[in-house]
Amino acid sequence: MLSIVIPAKNEAGGLEKFLPRLLELHPDAEVIVVNDGSTDDTASVAESAGAQVVTHAYSKGNGAAIKSGARAATGDVIVFMDGDGQHNPEDISRLLAEWDKGYDLVVGARSGLSSQASVARWSANTLYNKLASWMVGHKIADLTSGFRAVRRKKFLEFLYLLPNGFSYPTTSTMAFFRAGYSVGFIPIDVAQRIGTSHINMWRDGVRFFLIIFKIGTLYSPLKVYFPVAALMAGLGVLNYLATAFATGSFRFTNMSTLLILAGILVFLIGLLSEQLTNLQYKDIHDD
Repeated sequence: MLSIVIPAKNEAGGLEKFLPRLLELHPDAEVIVVNDGSTDDTASVAESAGAQVVTHAYSKGNGAAIKSGARAATGDVIVFMDGDGQHNPEDISRLLAEWDKGYDLVVGARSGLSSQASVARWSANTLYNKLASWMVGHKIADLTSGFRAVRRKKFLEFLYLLPNGFSYPTTSTMAFFRAGYSVGFIPIDVAQRIGTSHINMWRDGVRFFLIIFKIGTLYSPLKVYFPVAALMAGLGVLNYLATAFATGSFRFTNMSTLLILAGILVFLIGLLSEQLTNLQYKDIHDD
C-alpha cells in the first residue's frame, strides 16, 4: 500500500490546486495532510478533497509534521511531498518506479537554478550537496529536497533523529547513507510555490550553516574534526619552526604549545564522537 504524506501550514491555495489531481492519479493511496497549526482553510480544503487530516493544535515545524504523518501512515512505502504546489503529482510514479529497483530511499532532485527559489538558496543547496557527497563518497544530487519515496519501516528507525524544523530531508538522507541503506535520485522540475514561503533567509541562513556541521557529525565526525585538528597542530609546528629560526632558540613558545595541544584535543573529541556515532547506529537492522 502507498501512503502520501503532505506537511502543510497555511497551504490552502496549493492543496486546492494539486490535491484533486493527486487523488485522481492515486485513488487507492492513503493521502495524509498534516495540518501544522494553520490559520487558513488548509484542513477543510484537504478534507473536502478526500484526504485524511492530522492536525497539530499549534505549529510545531515541518519536521514535526513529517513525523506525525509517518506515524499515521500505514503503507509499506511513503511518498513525502510539499503542500505548496511545487511538486508534480505525475512525478510520483517516477519515484515509485525507481524505488521498485531496490532502493530504500528515492529523492526527487531539483535540476538547475530555475528549480530553486533564489540564487542564494541555489548556492546554499549546492554547497550542502558537495559537502554531503564528500562525506558519503557518493554523488548526492539534492540533499534538501522534500519530495521523496521511502520504505516506511526504515524511515521510522530514524524518527528520533529528525529535527522539528526544515532540515528533516538532510538528516534522513544522511542517516540512510550512514546505515548502509540504498539511496537513489531522479531529476525533477518544480513549479513556483503558491503562497508565501515559511523560510526566513537571515534566520534560516544561520540555521542552514549549522546544518553543514550537523551533516558531518551525523555521518562521520572524524572526517570533520581531523582536518581541523591537523590544521591547528600544523600551525603550532610552523609557529615553533618560525620562532626557532628567528630567535635561534628551540624552546616551545606558549603559542606553539597551545596550538599543538588544541589540535590533539580536537582530534580526541572527534575520535570520541566517531565512537558515539557508531553506537547510535549499531542497532539499526531489518525487521
